[in-house]
Order: sequence, then structure tokens, then C-alpha cells
Amino acid sequence: MGISSKLVVLAISLLVLLLVPSTAAARIGPSVTKPIDATVTQHLELPELVIGPESVAFDKHGAGPYVSVSDGRILKYGGEGVGWKTFAYSPSYIRNNCSTKPSELPTAARESLCGRPLGLRFHRDSGNLYIADAYMGLMRVGPSGGEATVLATKAAGVPLSFTNGVDVDQVTGEVYFTSSSTTYTRAQHEMVTKTGDSTGRILKYDPKTNKVTVLLSDVTYPNGISISADRTHLVVALTGPCKLLKFWLQGSKAGTYEQFADLPGYPDNVRPDQKGGYWVALHREKYELPFGKDSHLLAIRIGAKGEKLQDMKGPKSENRECTNHQIGGAERGRESKATNGSSRSSVALGRAARCHSPAWPPRTQARAMRLGIGAILFC
Repeated sequence: MGISSKLVVLAISLLVLLLVPSTAAARIGPSVTKPIDATVTQHLELPELVIGPESVAFDKHGAGPYVSVSDGRILKYGGEGVGWKTFAYSPSYIRNNCSTKPSELPTAARESLCGRPLGLRFHRDSGNLYIADAYMGLMRVGPSGGEATVLATKAAGVPLSFTNGVDVDQVTGEVYFTSSSTTYTRAQHEMVTKTGDSTGRILKYDPKTNKVTVLLSDVTYPNGISISADRTHLVVALTGPCKLLKFWLQGSKAGTYEQFADLPGYPDNVRPDQKGGYWVALHREKYELPFGKDSHLLAIRIGAKGEKLQDMKGPKSENRECTNHQIGGAERGRESKATNGSSRSSVALGRAARCHSPAWPPRTQARAMRLGIGAILFC
């Protein structure tokens, strides 16, 4: 079916969540609060032929959403009267005339030419948007947008071949990001899981010195990354192992790491829940069958000690993969999701906590990744 005959939809769910802290102590045991499900969504249509919404962010004024899409651009939504406009792009986007590249170009070839932005995160004080581009490395663009500046393409002499998640210390401005593999690119992401590749790295960029430091190497598929509310540690989603890793930044354990939580599915992104814990979005459940119960796990809230606090579930017929969730920031209380298929994408705005997307075949289901400022869920 021709892409030109389709109108792509991006759905961002702005949801109000009443997340009550729990005293549960078990690592990943029964849910202690009522699972989140359901309802109201409003669809924002992307321009024709634009697909692959991956990450969503809101700036310090609450403007947006800003969305990274598969053709290498960051789009900004300006409201009903304005719609979606190009906000930012990599230097290679203009150099390689990517605005005229046919969508039929193989994914790997298009992405390597034009870039594939994944993680998005604003630094509130400066208004700068940091972009983790799978192929171009770590980039930054100012509040006015335009051509992004490439900040890093290597770390310790090793190329950033699969840059993925990003977060910003809002106090120091230091940027933490992940490289999922030094062996495979984003187009080969399935091989990272299949082979058990452990060449991933956790990295830090210092904007004052422009220096990139390798905090931890030999990591198995590091994906989403989040700095804790007290700035003492990082929590990193390990997609293949289905775990959360804690890396200490301060205190007597600084520079060390430990397992933080075992998860019931394959995690993508992780963000603070403003209560000392974290929301983790799941690509899919670890032992999910294509038949049986009608609902499946989309995201899970983990407490400060790694205990399970809350589930988010959705019907299998409408939701296959959930990859991102965040609470907090300028848009506190907002929750968003982006969904995308080969011929359709969606992002819903609503007042509840349910992911909603059309019942597409499994291979065309949504894969949204990063978030920004706000309570954001991607499914």
C-alpha cells in the first residue's frame, strides 16, 4: 500500500495521573495500586508522508510538543492554526538534500544520510534542546531551532554508532546519554538483543569543556536514561536483559553501579515520577503470547527501592508496544504518547492514562521513545 495515499497521525496523550506512593517492599511483585487504563484522546495529524514519531518534548514554556521523526527532523506543533513546522535538523539533512529523498529509500541508507533523532531533552535555563541522534551522535539546537550543532561523534576514540537516550542535569547542565552498541547501528537494533551484544556505554557530556566522558562501558543494550530527582544517580533501562541499572554519581558509591529492578518486559525509556520513583515504558512483555488475555502491560511504575508500584495496561488489539513514560517538568501532570506504523502514526491528547492507537498488524505497531518535560507516555 503506497505511503502517499496515507495521512499520518501523531497522537500525544496529555494525561492527569494521580500516582500515590506505596509502601510495597517486594522487588517486582503484585501491583499495589490500581492499574492504569483508558480513555480520552485527541489526535494531531502529522503532515502527509511524515512517519516514525519517536520522541516528544515540551520546552520550558510548555510549548510544543516537539517530535523527532524518521526523516531526520524535529517538528514543533504550533497549535491548530499553525500545525506542524520543521524546528530542527542535523547538518547532513541539508547537505544531502534529505527533504527531497524518496521515502522508498531503504531505512538504513536514509537514516545514515539524513540522521535518525531518538532522544530529546530540553535544558530549561538555556532553552537548548539536546538530541540523541542514532547516527550523527549527540547534537544541540538553540531555542530558535534550525540546524543543530554536532557536539560529539566519538567517545574515547570509539564512534557513537547507535546514540539513543538522553537526559540533562538541570542544575549543572551536564548531559547524560547512552550508546546502545558500538557493533550495530539502529537499523540493526534487533541484532543487539539477539546476540546479547554488550558493547553499550553510558556517557556524560560537559557543555563547559565540550568533553565526553565514558562513565560505564560493556553494558548490554542501554537505552533510556534518567537522572534522579536528587541528582545522586542515573537509572538506565537495559532493553535486552529486561532490567534497570543504577549508576551512582555522588556519595560513597560514586562511579559504581548495581541492578535496580528486574522488569516483566523489555524497557525502552525511564523517567522520574516526581515521588522518588520511576515510570518505565515497556516495548512488550517478556513472555507475551499472541492469544489469551485481551490486555497486556504497557508501562510500570517502580519505587525508590526498585519495588513495583503500579501497572499501565492496554488492550492487545490496540496497543502492541510502549516505550516511554515521564512525569514532571514544566508540563507537570501532562502525559503523552506517540504511536507509529509504516502507514500511520498517532499521538493523543487526553485526560486519562490510556494508550490508544488503531489496530494495526504487529509489524506496523508503534515504537515511540523519548520524552521531554511533562508526564509523558509513549506507546
